[in-house]
Amino acid sequence: MTYDVKNIELAPEGKKKIEWAAKDMPVLATVAKDFETRRPFTGVTLAACLHVTAETANLVITLKKGGAEVFLCASNPLSTQDDVAASLAKDFGINVFAIKGEDNATYFKHINAVLDAKPQIVMDDGADLVSELHKNRPDQIKDIFGSTEETTTGVIRLEALAKSGNLKFPVVGVNESKTKHMFDNRYGTGQSTLDGIIRATNRLLAGQTFVVAGFGWCGKGLAMRARGMGAHVVVTEIDPVKALEANMEGFEVLPMLEAAKKADFICTVTGNKNVIDEKHFEVMKDGAVISNSGHFDAEINLPALKKLSKNISMARPYNEEYELADGRKIYVLAEGRLVNLGSAEGHPSSVMDMSFANQSFAAEYILENYKTLEKKVHTLPTDIDDKIASLKLEALGIAIDVLTPEQKKYLESWEEGTN
Repeated sequence: MTYDVKNIELAPEGKKKIEWAAKDMPVLATVAKDFETRRPFTGVTLAACLHVTAETANLVITLKKGGAEVFLCASNPLSTQDDVAASLAKDFGINVFAIKGEDNATYFKHINAVLDAKPQIVMDDGADLVSELHKNRPDQIKDIFGSTEETTTGVIRLEALAKSGNLKFPVVGVNESKTKHMFDNRYGTGQSTLDGIIRATNRLLAGQTFVVAGFGWCGKGLAMRARGMGAHVVVTEIDPVKALEANMEGFEVLPMLEAAKKADFICTVTGNKNVIDEKHFEVMKDGAVISNSGHFDAEINLPALKKLSKNISMARPYNEEYELADGRKIYVLAEGRLVNLGSAEGHPSSVMDMSFANQSFAAEYILENYKTLEKKVHTLPTDIDDKIASLKLEALGIAIDVLTPEQKKYLESWEEGTN
């Protein structure tokens, strides 16, 4: 076993976090029990680039129980929980390379460390492993069965790679499963993003103008939760259908240039770059707080903000104060990286339970089907989605109706109509 963590002596606290998270992850526990019996990944090396949190720990432990040799690195320089990384290495025998706050050079050193293990399956959160393989390690591609992808941003990158004809192995877009994006992206991001913003600022949201950039599943969840805390929510969009939906949900819809003038808080969740740009900084109110909950830190044009600033200082942990030439101050949380993981602990375990069950099944799906899968982005079969949802309902003690034979026949026929 190999590892590179901040301090291996942090392991006892990390183990407590891992065990606490496990209490709220019953679906993944069911998968782990099944994997431990069948050991489908025996002889398989799996490299994972994921947020190194207590929830992710339970995923990689599940994969190891299934027989995999797991190598784990962080998918974001700020998202690692150092005590969890230490526990994974010391208590669970996981090869982990992750340190909270690591610089870019260390980040890519760790990515290459897990690829040095010569994996057959890669598991991504943002597509950095797949990107590194295609750009800099093409000789390894012939040995890769396939990859899984956790995020909207990663799926966008991989679909672009596939569209160009350059994707060299099949990918399962876990984000496209209903039991992932409809719950993790909406309820997980909604809650954890506000958690990160509040921890970094200790500001009251009630009565404040909160701008949500992007009304995809993550934006829907964030807007819903911000409104629930009493904020006046403004949505910005480039998609006319999503803008119309936001309007009908009761949110004000504005172009970002107009929204930035009245914002007390702005949070981006788009998966695009320079969503908050120089022209927006120029019109912001004194004291505006900006953050990002999209995967990469490209959504806020920080180089432009630095150029406009005469002084930059740390107001609070993970809260930088940019003083502009005219004296206005703008606050940037978590270096413009994922605020829910940079200044908080990420999604609650309960919602990651379904997401990581999807990841587990996706890895097995690749193992069983890689020889026949096209080199494109695939979605898991709907019966796996239904299985995960059923397991979650069972764990929650919720029963639902079942179609009768008569009802099934009715739905499958066309003859019967108005009586």
